[in-house]
Amino acid sequence: MKESSDKMQSEFEEKLRQSESAKNNAKPVVDERRTIANETAKTPETAEINTTADQQPRVIPVVEEQIRVHKKTVETGSVHVSKDVHEEEVTVDVPTVHEEVNVERIAINKYVDSPPPPVRHEGDVMIISVLEEEVVVTKRLKLVEEVHVTKRKHETKENQHITLRKEEVKVNRVDLNNENPNKV
Repeated sequence: MKESSDKMQSEFEEKLRQSESAKNNAKPVVDERRTIANETAKTPETAEINTTADQQPRVIPVVEEQIRVHKKTVETGSVHVSKDVHEEEVTVDVPTVHEEVNVERIAINKYVDSPPPPVRHEGDVMIISVLEEEVVVTKRLKLVEEVHVTKRKHETKENQHITLRKEEVKVNRVDLNNENPNKV
């Protein structure tokens, strides 16, 4: 961008120099891009104006100015700032508040079965329950289990060889009169 701007500036300066030299020397400077004597631009009125007695085309330079704006910081003045500290003692009444706590212990000595009640307020009094765990040993009978006994009869047959004894009694009568004994 800067190169393009510099190139345009140099072209402008060249055209300006050519224009001034053309005025001073009265020599026509031919600009191939901007000749009024261009064949396509001629009309009957302009042909008479644009030509001289010897039919030489007159060249009118066309110049364009461009502006480049630059800023720079210029110091226009300065300021010197200083401060002084002044001390002053002042008496001030400041109200202060302090609180006192009165703790009163009230013995209850009562057994509870539920968790302790939460902290509660009665007016300006905050009531905090204090608990103590107490070890209690008790002996109680506890039925652990029952034993159930059931009798069942099972009959099985087994073959066993056993020697049995049997006594047999023989009675013989003796008849004193009769000499033949009879078996009974």
